[in-house]
Amino acid sequence: MNLLFVADPLASFKTYKDTTYAMMREAARRGHRISACEPTGIAWQRGGVVTAQVQQIVLTGDAHDWYSVESEGPQALKDFDAVLMRKDPPFDSEFFYATHLLSQAEREGAKVFNHPGALRDHPEKLAILEFPEFISPTLVTRSADDIRRFHAEHRDIILKPLDGMGGMGIFRVTDDGLNLGSIIETLNRHGAQTVMVQKFIPAIAQGDKRVLVIGGKPVPYSLARIPQGGEVRGNLAAGGKGVAQPLSERDRHIAETLGPILAARGLLLVGLDVIGECLTEINVTSPTCFQEITDQTGFDVAAMYLDALEAAV
Repeated sequence: MNLLFVADPLASFKTYKDTTYAMMREAARRGHRISACEPTGIAWQRGGVVTAQVQQIVLTGDAHDWYSVESEGPQALKDFDAVLMRKDPPFDSEFFYATHLLSQAEREGAKVFNHPGALRDHPEKLAILEFPEFISPTLVTRSADDIRRFHAEHRDIILKPLDGMGGMGIFRVTDDGLNLGSIIETLNRHGAQTVMVQKFIPAIAQGDKRVLVIGGKPVPYSLARIPQGGEVRGNLAAGGKGVAQPLSERDRHIAETLGPILAARGLLLVGLDVIGECLTEINVTSPTCFQEITDQTGFDVAAMYLDALEAAV
């Protein structure tokens, strides 16, 4: 296959842990051709088709100079066997516009994974609202009064912005309510911005588990991201420690329930975040943790992903 990865700049990759790199490496091992572009290079003009400024690359195996460029120039997205949207969050306006260009490429015949319409329809914080049976007590609001009432009821809460990533902007307010007013003002900007508020789940001490679902089926191991040094956030970007572990019965039940539903919508790869018994996020933009799980368990997540991609194409 001829694969195009839409991603962040290749020079920014940390290849020892990067999931997109793990996908590329497995694709190369299978003999597939690899190309890459950035969302900034995607364009469309009337009378033509969606194109991108593309680099066809070869992996070198070197940890630092890890790729060489074979050719470079504009190419039509429809001419690739598969286009893999792997641009990291945030899901900002430019990411949104890129999904619309990718949708146009689909109309022209391109096969895009994850499906760009599904990327738009599943904001990673709000997508859990479709599955209330699996989530903790949750409030989505702009209202400071609503947040105060939620705190009065649940006493220990987490507040987070809807556009955050990597644990950014997450606050915990315990029973004493210390700084609740200031935190509300910071997050909701005096009623101008919507906030998610959830009952605090003490099981975060055992980790915020990333459960990967590929082609509707769960990877048999999760990566528990365990908070360190008094942090409430387990995100690896916030200093959490990643520990791979077999899926619990609850993890598997959540993944096997949601997996087929999300796969049917064109979401080939999904990262479910689970704390204790509760689903907290559904990550669809650029789910990670392939290499951490493989390194610790020997289960080849990238091979499972390429199997699913080949079957889908």
